[in-house]
Amino acid sequence: MKTIKRSIIILVALLVVPTIAASSVLAQQSLPQQNPSDQGIGMQGRIQQPPPGDPPSVSLPTEGQVFTELPVNVTGLCTDTLLVRIFKNNVFAGSFVCDGGSYSIQTDLFPGNNEIVAIQYDELDQASPVSNKVNISYPIAVPLVPGSPDNVAQRITLTSNFARRGADPGQELTWPITLSGGRGPYAVSIDWGDGKNQLLTQETIATFDIKHIYENPGVYKVIIKATDADNESAFLQLVGIGNGAITAGAGDDTPSAAVTRTRVLWQPALIMFPLILSSFWLGKKYQLKRVRYRMKNRIIPIDE
Repeated sequence: MKTIKRSIIILVALLVVPTIAASSVLAQQSLPQQNPSDQGIGMQGRIQQPPPGDPPSVSLPTEGQVFTELPVNVTGLCTDTLLVRIFKNNVFAGSFVCDGGSYSIQTDLFPGNNEIVAIQYDELDQASPVSNKVNISYPIAVPLVPGSPDNVAQRITLTSNFARRGADPGQELTWPITLSGGRGPYAVSIDWGDGKNQLLTQETIATFDIKHIYENPGVYKVIIKATDADNESAFLQLVGIGNGAITAGAGDDTPSAAVTRTRVLWQPALIMFPLILSSFWLGKKYQLKRVRYRMKNRIIPIDE
């Protein structure tokens, strides 16, 4: 009897241990290569999941609207906690973490027609379908730039390869920003969203770094404004991250609170349950077979 019990325990252990190991692998995948859009936001593991299925919407501005002043406020509906990015003529123009099912992003425009779209991204930087397209215009004449292709007018613009970027509190956050168009020198002001502002001078068009240290964890709305020598301005709204659990009052412009999500991996349990049942059934069947064999061969007296 002890031998049978020992065999059953060993069988169960052989079935359970690999299953637990598999569930551990499912629960925490190794980090993929660094994604330039989400660098430094402090994620410790990645769980496979489908990309967002619903697109955001662009509610304002409306189709055909004409603007003579900047910045323009782009608003719409989105899925809570997802990162919304807007694009003008396929150029990244700003980002915002969806809060309460809506977003609001300040942006500038290219001279002439601008096609505005929005896309939302999950924590794995997986993109949703594209929103509705809205065509608006900014019919402002700007000086022609000699030597540019087809002598096309070049207005001052700001963009970045990073829609959001973060660092641990107390650690320096470095953010590359691309300035183009217009005429130098340029004055660049940055509102970091935590009550602190910064003013820089840029002599020529270039990609340059802006730097900041967040003292507390949080999600911060970063507003960058660049003004050239002709007093033309460009705007760019981004999402700054102070890694860690967000506490009350973590930032003046914190658009969303920290949410801790627990995911229960039920697939390993479904695999383990029938295996455990089958192992006990096989053990019981084996035990009964042994008893019958011993009785048949009178190894165990009948009166026992």
